[in-house]
Amino acid sequence: MNTTTISLVFATYNAGKTREIRSILKGYPLTVRDLSDFGPIPLVEENGTTFEDNAFKKAAFTAQVLGLPTLADDSGLVVPALNGAPGIYSARYAGPTASDADNNRKLLREMEGVEDRSAVFECVLALAVPTGPALIYEGRCEGLILEEPRGSGGFGYDSLFYYPPLDKTFAELSSEEKNKVSHRGQALRELAEEFDRVLIWLRHRLEEAPVKWA
Repeated sequence: MNTTTISLVFATYNAGKTREIRSILKGYPLTVRDLSDFGPIPLVEENGTTFEDNAFKKAAFTAQVLGLPTLADDSGLVVPALNGAPGIYSARYAGPTASDADNNRKLLREMEGVEDRSAVFECVLALAVPTGPALIYEGRCEGLILEEPRGSGGFGYDSLFYYPPLDKTFAELSSEEKNKVSHRGQALRELAEEFDRVLIWLRHRLEEAPVKWA
């Protein structure tokens, strides 16, 4: 069996996300790197109309630039009462330079007086190789939008997203609790559960074109 170590790039500068990936894929013949391990690369224009579009664009573009297989994610909050907003614009809901606090304030304003508080966190992971093909994994978590924030952990909309089975917001969960139920955690587990087959797919695809970075 081929046990040569594969370099896999996670298209993020977020060290926390990288640690999560390394933990989940621990034990496989992989060296997981992220964008901080490389020099500056051009930014990807996330102009897709779905989470899958943007995840694929980030993964495929980075794989082509670096010449290495790349994993990328795109995720966000979908609120049916707001016709799916913030959706793919979750990170910039209140504007291109908006902070988490800005986005949360806008969400609360938009939800004033709204009875249907249901919401879904969605995540799509794309694993692409330099020659173009990609594998897609998805995760979702259903909850409710509170009328005021609760908890001091997490990021993004976590303090407003209430998860009924645990009677807590995402911001009140420990990292371990959140990873077990979150949209990103589910997508990562889906990837991990079939990673033996993914490795075979990667090795076959990488034989088609040599990598640029060792």
